[in-house]
Amino acid sequence: MKGHIGKTNFNKKYKDKLGPEYIIKVYDPKIKMQGFLVIDNTVLGPGKGGIRMTPDLTEEEIFRLARAMTLKCALVGLPFGGAKSGIIWNGGPDELKKQFVQSFAKLIKTFTPKKYIAAPDVGTGEKEIQWFVEATGDCRSATGKPENLCKKIIKGRKKIGIPHEFGSTGFGVAQSTKVAAEVLGIDIKGATVSIHGFGNVGFFVYKFLTEMGANVIAIADISGVIFSKNGFNRNLIEKLVKEKKAVIQYKGKAEKLKPEDFWKIPADILIPASVTDVINEKNKDKIRTKIIVEAANIPMKETIEEELYKKGILIIPDIIANAGGVISSYAEHRGYSIEKMFNLIKRKIEKSTTLVLKNSLKKKLNPRKIAIELAKEKIVFMNNE
Repeated sequence: MKGHIGKTNFNKKYKDKLGPEYIIKVYDPKIKMQGFLVIDNTVLGPGKGGIRMTPDLTEEEIFRLARAMTLKCALVGLPFGGAKSGIIWNGGPDELKKQFVQSFAKLIKTFTPKKYIAAPDVGTGEKEIQWFVEATGDCRSATGKPENLCKKIIKGRKKIGIPHEFGSTGFGVAQSTKVAAEVLGIDIKGATVSIHGFGNVGFFVYKFLTEMGANVIAIADISGVIFSKNGFNRNLIEKLVKEKKAVIQYKGKAEKLKPEDFWKIPADILIPASVTDVINEKNKDKIRTKIIVEAANIPMKETIEEELYKKGILIIPDIIANAGGVISSYAEHRGYSIEKMFNLIKRKIEKSTTLVLKNSLKKKLNPRKIAIELAKEKIVFMNNE
């Protein structure tokens, strides 16, 4: 196929001892597909990170996400490096979306899977990952595939896909939330929770936390906010998600609020599970919570995170909280069963969250600073081996 692949002059402030190793722009003039791939660091293994498809995607955003993956994989002890990719996507029929994904896949094929292993992200799911794998012709080029796409026998075990639709990221966020609540002496049973973003991650955070006994009192998506101090009817919520309806179409008892009103709602735990920089200068001063658990990748800039931490809010950074997705990817890469995958996530998330919070309290530092310090130590150690 015809297309362009080229290097880019990246802002010097993002270049450091960790990376990035590769920054690639691709363009297919036939269909006007534009995409980015940033492979940040591969000291621990091939760069791991999802494919994001949004209309306002930027090179800087992809780099920030790739760096988060570098630190995340190191922190939870996975043999992966950090990477991220993205396609500028303004919407359209599936036929066109498939062309975009497969054009992108073919243009970056030379990097997969030795330097980059893809996965689902915002705007992509198992369907898009199937298209990607079909275009690269290599099942190892991505995780988050449909369960039976690449089934084969390896050492007597069935190697299968583990779609993110099983809820691995949300499960990990729930485990991290429970640990954080325990650290502050909050009983997760009855703890009030608000969730911003109700896609795959947000829904499974809701599911697993309510199973633990938490009281989710507010849910927001792009359509608006539903609020109920007594929580929501789980069956009605599940029906809403199954039918792919907006949260304001919830049929149970709840107040319907404007999107900007979400941040004013007091809750023990706030979980941003939507988009990049969703917590920003416009809403940061409205937030009333004890704990923020970052289910989304880079939901706020580090300067805002530090400001909220100094106000007394305990913040569990994305590189710990949402690592369930990449742990699931590793489980799929190794051919583990679904049950073994969930057990691995629980063990690794609990361990990393506890370690970071223990050191954060001891040193009186923002948990992100501790997490980054621990992750960098592992990368530098392996790089010197």
